[in-house]
Amino acid sequence: MSVQYRDYYEILGVEKSASQDEIKKAFKKLARKYHPDVAKDLPNAEDKFKEVNEAYEVLSDAGKRQKYDTLGPNWEQSQGFPGGGRGGSSYEYNFGGSTGFSDFFESMFGGGGRGGDPFGGYGGRQARSTRPMAGQDIEADLLVSIEEVMSGSSRELRLSRPSGETTIRVKVPKGIGESQKIRCANMGHPGANGGPNGDLLLRVRFERHPVYRPSGKDLESELILAPWELVLGTSVTAPTPHGSVKMTVKPGTAPGTRMRLKGKGLPKGATEFGDLYLVVTVEFPEESTDEEMALWQQLAETSSFNPRR
Repeated sequence: MSVQYRDYYEILGVEKSASQDEIKKAFKKLARKYHPDVAKDLPNAEDKFKEVNEAYEVLSDAGKRQKYDTLGPNWEQSQGFPGGGRGGSSYEYNFGGSTGFSDFFESMFGGGGRGGDPFGGYGGRQARSTRPMAGQDIEADLLVSIEEVMSGSSRELRLSRPSGETTIRVKVPKGIGESQKIRCANMGHPGANGGPNGDLLLRVRFERHPVYRPSGKDLESELILAPWELVLGTSVTAPTPHGSVKMTVKPGTAPGTRMRLKGKGLPKGATEFGDLYLVVTVEFPEESTDEEMALWQQLAETSSFNPRR
């Protein structure tokens, strides 16, 4: 099966020379546009969000980005690249719908559960044994969203096997952590001589979120304020996975201040939750009117503040 190359720079709308800051800004802009919570009326928004997420997964990671740039569009023919895709595999799985990484990502970065000879791991002499032998396990990555972690979910997984295609339902438990594994019993490589099948082990990877960054059971998010809001104080409505919260920002709050919202993070028990930390950041207008520039000038002339003193 031919696997189509994906231009991650084009997906994010940035140049190949883009800095990490430019890549981050592009991701946040597109992720907010296509996130399923806010793009319910946009056609194919969920697929587009997954695409943007995958592009950022690669370009925000120095190691993945270097490998992606080095191999380029001719990645399948690159010397020393094993397999060049999934076509040579006699035993593989793929996700139904838009719930996982693309075939291209799995092929290039090993995110998929590919396997060639189901009995290749036993060694030649053992493989010809007549005694029962268990099949090998298959490990694969499973992208899980913050929303799924909050309430749990159920996924349909299409598993391609030499004997045909099987559809199984996988339960994603509420509160599951990053790198934890979901075991699908007997869905790995077949056993030999009547031995049991191996298992399919799905390693949980958290999907990049446009608002929240997980840290264990806690979450971190930016609270973006205008310069005058930092000086004068303000009242803002902050989003959380549990619903919006109205909060007060005191006058003179400094950028970098961490504001804790207790119990507004990820589940860590039947009724307990981690915390959400809002990190105060300041954002300036990209352009100012003549009137606004006059006010900035007036402030510069009247203020006694000297940041370099």
